[in-house]
Amino acid sequence: MEVRLVQLLGSFISTTSEYTLARLEFATRHPRIAAPPLIARLPDASERTLLTHWDGVEQQLDQVRRYLRNLDDRRGKRGVYDRSFGNLQRTYRELEQYGRAVRWVMTVEDRRTSS
Repeated sequence: MEVRLVQLLGSFISTTSEYTLARLEFATRHPRIAAPPLIARLPDASERTLLTHWDGVEQQLDQVRRYLRNLDDRRGKRGVYDRSFGNLQRTYRELEQYGRAVRWVMTVEDRRTSS
């Protein structure tokens, strides 16, 4: 497996832990709102993990995206800024960026191997 991909997966795994903490903080501060969706932590930064878990991770990221969009719409654009919501958004955005980068590297690698 390419070194870039291992590094990206390692960063994704670390940020997943940050998201979990942000999710917990948000759920604690807002007990009347449904908790944000889970994002499963990848067991390791290996090719096997990537092949067996990545599609599910992308689905989980999509669920979080929809959740945050829905919550942001309910809060209104002029709503009071809530630090726990900001942390949740920030960690999701980082995960999304890593996720897109992982998918890009996977696509490039697939093209190389099929050529």
